[in-house]
Amino acid sequence: MSSDRLMRIRSAEFQAMAERVLRVTELTSRLNVLPFEDEAGKADLFEKILAKPLPPKVTIYPPFYTDHGLHLDLAERVFINQNCTFLDYAGIRLGERVMVGPKATFITVGHPVDPEERREWLSGAPIDVAENVWIGAGATILPGVSIGRDAVVAAGAVVADDVPPASLVTGGKGTVHRSW
Repeated sequence: MSSDRLMRIRSAEFQAMAERVLRVTELTSRLNVLPFEDEAGKADLFEKILAKPLPPKVTIYPPFYTDHGLHLDLAERVFINQNCTFLDYAGIRLGERVMVGPKATFITVGHPVDPEERREWLSGAPIDVAENVWIGAGATILPGVSIGRDAVVAAGAVVADDVPPASLVTGGKGTVHRSW
C-alpha cells in the first residue's frame, strides 16, 4: 500500500485483510496470556504472527498487539516494551536498535476525511523508523511518517509529520486545519 493508495472496503483485498486481522487477533490473544518465561511459546507465536522468526536480539514484552503482522519489519536489537500496538497493513519498519516505550501506537491505515468516502475506503501509508530511534511511552506515530536516525519522540507525542535525524519531537496538540 503506498501513501496515495486507497482500498475499497467492499473488495476482495479488504476481505483478505479482514480475515488476516481475525487470525492475528487470535494469535496475539494467545501470546498475551502466556507465562512471561515461556520463551519457546512466545517465539512460536511471534513466528506465526510475523510469518518469520524474530530477528536476533529482538525483545518484545507482551502484551503486544498487531492487526496484520505480515508487514511489520523489525531489524536486529529492536526493543518493544509492554502494551504497544502496530496497525501494520501498509507497512512498518523499525531499524536496528530502535527502542519503543510502553503503550506506543503505530498506525498505517485510516479513512478519508470526506464524510461520504469515509465508510467506503481505507487509506494508508507506511511508517519508517531509522536506526537508533527512541519512541517514548504513549507516543502515536501516524501513517506515512518517517523518523530519522537517532531521533527521540517524547512520551505522549503525536507524530503526523516526518522527523529529521537527531531531533526531539514533543507534544500532542490538535490543530484545526480546515472545516467543511
